[in-house]
Amino acid sequence: MLLSRWTLLTTLLLALCVGLPELHAEELKVGDQAPDFELPGSDGKTYRLSDFKGKQTVVIAWFPKAFTGGCTKECKSFRDQGEAIRQFDVAYFTASVDPPKKNKDFAMSLELDYPILSDPGKSTATAYGVVNETRQFPYRWTYYIGPDGKILHIDREVNAANHGKDLVKQLEKLGVKKKG
Repeated sequence: MLLSRWTLLTTLLLALCVGLPELHAEELKVGDQAPDFELPGSDGKTYRLSDFKGKQTVVIAWFPKAFTGGCTKECKSFRDQGEAIRQFDVAYFTASVDPPKKNKDFAMSLELDYPILSDPGKSTATAYGVVNETRQFPYRWTYYIGPDGKILHIDREVNAANHGKDLVKQLEKLGVKKKG
């Protein structure tokens, strides 16, 4: 405990004295209002969280980098479970800080049936806490956001290969309504 207080005090003093980059924002948690976003999708459309408010649940699954092994498995898992996912009243996306063209090429190479969002400026990724000044690529975290804009669940222990199946289970557990 003493070490933690000392570390915090030292960090704060250094930040005040030498102007270090701003400290991490408070970590998002269940019940918090999700940060709004406006991001381009691999399908050429622009998506805003606010567009879904009052309408449907939104899932945004952050991944580190397009065209890498784990991210390929994760995106394929979403694609392979697309029929089961679309039974729910949900808008779902994967997202990275890769440029839009790279995510478009990645989505096309995998024949994805959902959009990948791009945040090359990292402002949305920073707001969600998946990147910070010491972490260049996003954590593999998934946010479930209710129609009211509040965070319903955060999955910080994603299994890339099974993520699509796990997503369906989590939607069921959260009681997200089904279509029709």
